[in-house]
Amino acid sequence: MSALTNEEIQRYSRHLILEEVGMEGQRRLKDSAVLCVGTGGLGSPLLLYLAAAGVGRLGIVDFDVVDESNLQRQIVHGTSNVGERKVASAEARIRDINPNVQVDLYEEMLTSENALRILEPYDVVVDGTDNFPTRYLVNDACVMLGKPNVYGSIFKFEGQASVFNYQGGPNYRDVYPEPPPPGMVPSCAEGGVLGILPGVIGCIQATETIKILLGQGTTLSGRLLCYDALNMRFRELKLGKDPDTPEITELIDYQQFCGVPLGMEEMETTSGDFAGISAADAKARMDGGWDPYVLDVRAPHEADIAKLDFADRLQPHDLVMSIADELPRDRDILVHCKLGGRSAMACESLAAAGFTRLHNLEGGIIAWATDVDPTLHTY
Repeated sequence: MSALTNEEIQRYSRHLILEEVGMEGQRRLKDSAVLCVGTGGLGSPLLLYLAAAGVGRLGIVDFDVVDESNLQRQIVHGTSNVGERKVASAEARIRDINPNVQVDLYEEMLTSENALRILEPYDVVVDGTDNFPTRYLVNDACVMLGKPNVYGSIFKFEGQASVFNYQGGPNYRDVYPEPPPPGMVPSCAEGGVLGILPGVIGCIQATETIKILLGQGTTLSGRLLCYDALNMRFRELKLGKDPDTPEITELIDYQQFCGVPLGMEEMETTSGDFAGISAADAKARMDGGWDPYVLDVRAPHEADIAKLDFADRLQPHDLVMSIADELPRDRDILVHCKLGGRSAMACESLAAAGFTRLHNLEGGIIAWATDVDPTLHTY
């Protein structure tokens, strides 16, 4: 194992006096390599603490740029980084925390074509993603390569963490053999997330990663840790291997597997039950005399942030059928939410009830603010 320099001995002194770490453990960390998929809410605390702990090599996979809306929870980035590549922003912060760490940047989307190549050099892979296709991809690649997969997920006030594919324990597919139907689980952009929540879950992921690298303690393998921040409660679910889980021998088309082979706009437009319409086209048609009934299917607190002044009704998408008898059937109905996902589900429900003149606003009120009325607040 690599030797520690005098500077490193001073830097990691509080680790070195822990019997479970000591000089040998710290040298193990120095010789270790960890890949973090995502530099968002979970990746931020994870990368900060792994770098501070002295993990010698950190890989970062992300192709996004820093947005102002990230700063409420993605603490590896700052105001001065808005508009920068996330991998570059994270690298600069890591080097400031610990210049001894080697940082590998992968500014690309993780796909079935590149996953095995990117994951192969690392001892542990940490899943900091926020979408199902990438979660299944990370899991399957880890299984094929024999890599531990440190898992975390967050939504609103709740988070989960576990360790998959470690020492004969279950993998993600043993617990979730099939993804939920598209749109069933809203993203953080649709449903929101408490900014502190990923700090808790990300730190748990970092802790599990360090324990795996050191070979110390009892990991979350075989357990799913569930955290309820609103009521400050932790609970555990016991996990086991499912004998019916098919053997993973290849990487597949994960967009198709999760039911999203097309972009949301394409899915909405090609639906036989309702039509998709862009914000620009809707505005042009309205300027030409089109007068649809406008149904906002967001939550009331979202309308407090921004709303279309010409909207006729506000009703959350999951309660839209309770007002179906009050909606016009002899008039076009323009349905919108924040980004277009919930309004698509509302359109599907109304179409199933016999409504035929439905139009889903693609991109939602955010697209309206971007393409039509920049005075609208975005969130």
